[in-house]
Amino acid sequence: MSKRPVMVMIIGCLLVALSLINLAFHLQELKPSQLFQHENVWVFLVRLVGMISGIFLLRGRNWARWLALAWVGLHVGISFFDSLRQGIVHSLIFLGIAYFLFRPEARSYFRGREVTPV
Repeated sequence: MSKRPVMVMIIGCLLVALSLINLAFHLQELKPSQLFQHENVWVFLVRLVGMISGIFLLRGRNWARWLALAWVGLHVGISFFDSLRQGIVHSLIFLGIAYFLFRPEARSYFRGREVTPV
């Protein structure tokens, strides 16, 4: 397997960390009787998907980069409902993540082959 690109490691760690932090803040605001309300279950599942994609990015699973991109894409769509500014910021984050996860070094890492220098 090829060496993990630095940006893949950074993106994977950020996805895990941000998902955990957001989940902790959300859970802190809830009362025990609210834990299993419909919208709170969805919040938990969305954070769980972020953690899973980050963990498996670090493990070199190709499907995880697609999941990470879909997860960020979901945030892009949701953020446009909040404000245009948030939508644009999330769109730029999406483009940056897509760029780094689909560069030749990252593709090679996810395929498990060495990159040949150009």
